[in-house]
Amino acid sequence: MAKILCLETSTSVCSVALTDNGKLLFSEVEHSANSHSALLTVLIEKIIKQAKMEMSQIDAVAVSSGPGSYTGLRIGVSTAKGICYALQKPLIAITSLRILAQQAIILNKELLKEGKMLLCPMIDARRLEVFTALFDDNLNQIEEISAKIINSTSFTSLLEKQKIAFFGDGASKCKDIIQNKNAIFLENIHPLASAMATIAETLYHKNKFEDIAYFEPFYLKDFIAIAPKNKVLAN
Repeated sequence: MAKILCLETSTSVCSVALTDNGKLLFSEVEHSANSHSALLTVLIEKIIKQAKMEMSQIDAVAVSSGPGSYTGLRIGVSTAKGICYALQKPLIAITSLRILAQQAIILNKELLKEGKMLLCPMIDARRLEVFTALFDDNLNQIEEISAKIINSTSFTSLLEKQKIAFFGDGASKCKDIIQNKNAIFLENIHPLASAMATIAETLYHKNKFEDIAYFEPFYLKDFIAIAPKNKVLAN
């Protein structure tokens, strides 16, 4: 049994959860974009207060490791590392796409009962590119995480053989491009800290911990700064 503080900041959604023995105790979610730096510690304090416990009583911190928003991941991982370092607790990393796939399973149990279906979580990577991977309906990863540019032939060979469920904030822009009767698009699914419970518990008991000093988010692509459109000229 382990009390694990879970942090998920890979997209515009910021979420925190507290789990015990793989079961969700409390969770908080905020859908305010570009506010992770202001919200994350507030949500953590709120969760700990709801649980009527001290931060030192947690057994580990689990954090989404990416890919996803460069800024969001940096905030989430640095916060997790800070807590682990201060309290001498282990750090658990879970890819954001695995968390997203788990959330899809949680919300679509009846659909998945209809037959074997691949899960394709997609996180927006700008333009027609997405961060994605493939999982089976038991959350076994069957394709490596990659950045894909989506076109009309994407996933064609797989879709000829079986159904694939596409979801996440990157899937909506692919809906009109991937035209196949076996392509199913699931709406309003985000990677949430509450979906990390069973995964984090399993990794905890397997002692799958990260090196707090050297662990970095899995950005997958280099960060590219975009110059502002309105330039201010100095006198």
